[in-house]
Amino acid sequence: MLRLNEIKLPLDHSEAALQKAILKKLSIPEADLSRYTIFKRSYDARKKSKILLVYIVDVETPKEKALLKQFKKDPHVTLTPDMAYRMVTAAPDDQDLRPVVIGTGPCGMFAGLLLAQMGFRPILLERGKSVRERSVDTFGFWLKKRLNPESNAQFGEGGAGTFSDGKLYSQVRDRKHYGRKVLTELVKAGASPEILYINKPHIGTYRLVKIVQNLRAKIEALGGEIRFQCRVKDIEIEQGQVRGVMLENGEVIACRHVVLAVGHSARDTFEMLHKRGVYIEAKPFSIGFRIEHPQSLIDRCRFGEQAGHERLGSADYKLVHHCQNGRSVYSFCMCPGGKVVAAASEPGRLVTNGMSEYARDESNANSAIVVGITPEDYPDGPLAGIELQRSLEKRAFELGGGTYEAPGQLVGDFLAGRPSADFGAVYPSYKPGVKLGDLEGSLPRFAIASLKEAILAFDKKIHGFAMNDAVLTGIETRTSSPIRIKRNQNYQSLNTVGLYPAGEGAGYAGGILSAGIDGIKVAEAVALSHWSKPLEEA
Repeated sequence: MLRLNEIKLPLDHSEAALQKAILKKLSIPEADLSRYTIFKRSYDARKKSKILLVYIVDVETPKEKALLKQFKKDPHVTLTPDMAYRMVTAAPDDQDLRPVVIGTGPCGMFAGLLLAQMGFRPILLERGKSVRERSVDTFGFWLKKRLNPESNAQFGEGGAGTFSDGKLYSQVRDRKHYGRKVLTELVKAGASPEILYINKPHIGTYRLVKIVQNLRAKIEALGGEIRFQCRVKDIEIEQGQVRGVMLENGEVIACRHVVLAVGHSARDTFEMLHKRGVYIEAKPFSIGFRIEHPQSLIDRCRFGEQAGHERLGSADYKLVHHCQNGRSVYSFCMCPGGKVVAAASEPGRLVTNGMSEYARDESNANSAIVVGITPEDYPDGPLAGIELQRSLEKRAFELGGGTYEAPGQLVGDFLAGRPSADFGAVYPSYKPGVKLGDLEGSLPRFAIASLKEAILAFDKKIHGFAMNDAVLTGIETRTSSPIRIKRNQNYQSLNTVGLYPAGEGAGYAGGILSAGIDGIKVAEAVALSHWSKPLEEA
């Protein structure tokens, strides 16, 4: 097939217009167009008065060889790459011990799925509950302020991404097209086929619940096993080799291959690994607030008169500012038409996150605005970043009144350095509720100064970003893991054979798609360690 890039059409083009554009580009009659599929659809909104849809399409034609020769100097006409996923191996007939996957977020789920598809019958261990039960606990916390430390927005089947926007895009290099495998499996599990081609696809929280259940069912149908409410208390290591995992109830599962896909909030697991001598180092992460604006404001700033067009949907943004003090502030996890949600996983500590449904039709837009910090800011060992997170989250809990209400402040008051007393045109979406006051003392001074400077800079890019009534809600501390469990070229821990650190928690992913991709890579590494020859040679 041929791949055609940069086909631009008006926002309101007819259904037949795309085919006409393909025929015109290739200068072929309709009879020579066997079929075409849309590989990617995005938009070009640089000119708000003339927003264009931009397509990449794959075309099947009997004239393929002749057209490739004709357009050999045109970078917009190429051969479609082979994106089909092929298993690297199959489980040996004499497999004795089953691989263990700790965690059922997107990384653990896809590691488990790939291992199951290759015949390894993995055992997946999840400290939290199944996604349905977990949803009851999470929404119960938001409504009744009752936190279950083992079943919440961080812990449970589906991982932290379940209560988010369900974003499915990533900036990781993906030369082997693992991301296509992730998206294809999600579609098979019930996601809309549009995620295969729309720019910045997303699923939405409620739809993710059913998809996660279907992925679990597929793993089980292939011989895998998923155990819920099974917290791993210890990993047995002898002479630098994994020998098994011990559960909280004392049960030991013998194994030689452990995929560690615990997510960025499994602090007790990180502490256990550190005590066990597994190599861990501190890594950078970011801290800040959630900010909420009217979604209509963001739509108008991005799309002008086309705001609200069904083909555009709710507008998003991505902002970065390099501050005078050397820090960088950026928007993170932007949720168009979404909500700010409670994401705490430890009693007496408060954390926020963002979430959107599939329709993205809530009245507010929200994103995190965060300032980057590095191990130089927390130099006291590999776990010092965790302790910094905990101290900031405890302070936020106290500022909110100690009831899991979040501390908040209007942007105008934050910039002016005065406490807020009343909400204005923007009402916060965070549940259990927002207690207005002064956020000045919730973060280090350099972070507050950086955020103030950045908000004013962002206002020059999105007019109204610094509107007085926009709401800041504290705090955001879990943009990524504060540690990295380093691994070698075989995806194993530097000093522990058979331990495969993976996903966000280990410091190798940032989001649903990249975590799923990393799960596939690690699953392949586990499989190949069982079997000396690739599948095509075996």
